Amino acid sequence: MDLTTMLDDVRELVECESPSADLEAVARSADVVARLGTRRLGVEPERIVLDGRTHLRWRLGAGPSRVLVLGHHDTVWPIGSLATHPCTVEDGVLRGPGCFDMLAGLVMAFHALAGTDGVTLLVTGDEELGSPSSRGLIEEEARAAEATLVLEASADGGALKTERKGVSLYDVRVVGRAAHAGLEPEAGINATIELAHQAIAVAGLGRPDLGTTVTPTASRAGTTTNTVPAEGSFSVDVRVRTVEEQDRVDVAMRALRAVLPGAVLEVHGGPNRPPLEASASAALFERASAIAVRLGLPTLTSAAVGGASDGNFTAGVGTPTLDGLGAVGGGAHADDEHVLVDELPGRTALLAALVADLLAQPTNSVLTAGAARP
Repeated sequence: MDLTTMLDDVRELVECESPSADLEAVARSADVVARLGTRRLGVEPERIVLDGRTHLRWRLGAGPSRVLVLGHHDTVWPIGSLATHPCTVEDGVLRGPGCFDMLAGLVMAFHALAGTDGVTLLVTGDEELGSPSSRGLIEEEARAAEATLVLEASADGGALKTERKGVSLYDVRVVGRAAHAGLEPEAGINATIELAHQAIAVAGLGRPDLGTTVTPTASRAGTTTNTVPAEGSFSVDVRVRTVEEQDRVDVAMRALRAVLPGAVLEVHGGPNRPPLEASASAALFERASAIAVRLGLPTLTSAAVGGASDGNFTAGVGTPTLDGLGAVGGGAHADDEHVLVDELPGRTALLAALVADLLAQPTNSVLTAGAARP
């Protein structure tokens, strides 16, 4: 594969800005991704528009699809970011909004999958929002596949992501009663105090020994400085390594009860993404490691990370999933977002060889790892 061509392709994608919340920008980006993918793969994608968001699906080859390759073309960078963060290649480093997360990964897929038979490439347009419109599509494709390969960027040092925490999101709301803070505070039911009780209780649900974090985050209460707050709320971010822990925290959150007499407590939300547990990736990581040795690439390393991806969904339906197969670099969502240019050919060769190896196995015997499918 030609590195210069790959860099030109990444630049083409980066320079079409694609912030997730801007439907028109995502549609324009989908046009560019479709054009570039068709150029490299020789096949036009199917356009799938859900809730105004544009996703792209390539069916490669005439045979049944057995391997799902998964990526996204939306980014967190707002329109105009190129003015301050232009796409450049200097001293072996590619920079630009979204290059690492994860436009370089899409280019890798286009160059690795040309000529394959039995692969579905799904490129979604709302991953950075939590995949609200594409989740069902992703899970449907994953259930039909024997393995999923996710082209999110690598972890530090190029490590593959073999474990991702699951995510649950909650909103805890308190309804109290307003009163004058100076004249008769005792006549009120102070929502701020109730929220404090609840925040301490919620934080206590964490289990650091099991990797479970339960974190109260954004909060608000009250209207003026001289009024007992009548209502307020705070958000809760939960990260877990296992489904069992996700369920435990969910039960505990719904069991919360108000402390102050007369206060009303409401808990909204729940699990957002299931965990990608280590068992879902073990066999694929072992296979990729053997291929890396065969190709003369550096020894692969693995990492467990707190951030979630669409790989959580594919693992959640029981499909063996390997994540972090995309570009090597760093600075996702940050000013120093970058890709190490010299790593692109090797990572692309690894992806191509891993796909070929999976397709070479008899149907239904590709892998033995992974959770039972629901």
